[in-house]
Amino acid sequence: MRKFPITLMLLALSGLLSSILAQTETTPATSSYDPVLAKQMGGNENGMRTYVMVILKTGPQRVPDGEARTAMFKGHFANMQRLADEGKLALAGPFGDKNEWRGMFILAVDNFEAAQALVATDPVIINGEMVAEYHTLYASAALMQVNETHKKITKK
Repeated sequence: MRKFPITLMLLALSGLLSSILAQTETTPATSSYDPVLAKQMGGNENGMRTYVMVILKTGPQRVPDGEARTAMFKGHFANMQRLADEGKLALAGPFGDKNEWRGMFILAVDNFEAAQALVATDPVIINGEMVAEYHTLYASAALMQVNETHKKITKK
């Protein structure tokens, strides 16, 4: 008498397991590749591109607190905005730890020379507050959309 409920339960579990396995079978994903957007972002067929990542480190000359320091950082932020508006700065931000690494830029340029020319315009570099270290970065071309998205989520 007890065999029937156990058999029924096993059949139900077997059916449930089959249903779960059928749902988890992978089917090929349909590509939503947009060649126009990829080209606009500078991406290849894999959606990737080369950037120059700049690590901003503490420099040899700390600008003392006061008007000069305030003006330097105001110029630093204005410079970043200008580079972003020109499509050259994909991403920027400070590091939160207290060490010599102060921040970073990810620049949408092809080589160190182009990156150095852009970074040389920044007041924190001009004043010796920070120095720059350059690295090649191969990453998603979608980084080029960060600035536009950021504008949409910033209250100001």
